[in-house]
Amino acid sequence: MAGVLLGLALLAFWLYSLFDVITTPEEDVRNAPKALWLLIVALLPLVGGLFWLARGRPQAAAHHTPRQRQPGRPPRPAPKGPDDDPDFLRELDRRMRGGSDD
Repeated sequence: MAGVLLGLALLAFWLYSLFDVITTPEEDVRNAPKALWLLIVALLPLVGGLFWLARGRPQAAAHHTPRQRQPGRPPRPAPKGPDDDPDFLRELDRRMRGGSDD
């Protein structure tokens, strides 16, 4: 029974590490290219995952600092929800008042 639990824990850790490598942006990966980290974690489940967490994963502080904008690239517009879009609100108001042409 202990062997099964240990095997499941190893599988869960391996899947977590693999998913973490895949979802980490290329520019945040440390010490090696993302593709190499993917191979290391995929081929060496326990050791590769431990190395990824210690040497490849972005540091915690990196997630909280704003990224530098690349020269020549315009800044991204902030995401806009439907309740912030004046055209959407006008259309919604028109529909609620019964002026639907659909």
